[in-house]
Amino acid sequence: MSTISIEQMEFYAYHGCFKEEQIIGTRFLVDLYLEKDTQKAEETDDLTDTVNYQEVYLLVKAEMEIKSKLLEHVGRRILDAIVKEFPEVGFAKLKISKMNPPLGGKMQSVSLTMSTG
Repeated sequence: MSTISIEQMEFYAYHGCFKEEQIIGTRFLVDLYLEKDTQKAEETDDLTDTVNYQEVYLLVKAEMEIKSKLLEHVGRRILDAIVKEFPEVGFAKLKISKMNPPLGGKMQSVSLTMSTG
């Protein structure tokens, strides 16, 4: 079993509970970790025997483009889409970070980490 990591995917999106967040938007970083048996790909050197990183990125991008109030909602949509589109993935873990959140003080980010199963 291997872990495929796609880290620091950066998106500008419009998620948040405040009206301003859904109008102005902010920067988000997404880290995704997928567990997959890669033995066949290790032997064949064939992309069809593993997970195509570009397809995963495009899936995450599409979900990030849909406005949501909560990171929990965005995260669940992404994980559900991963399970649906890539059933060969045994386990997925996701971290979404909202950069410079408007919480009344200075901070780099707030994050949510969640997983399948």
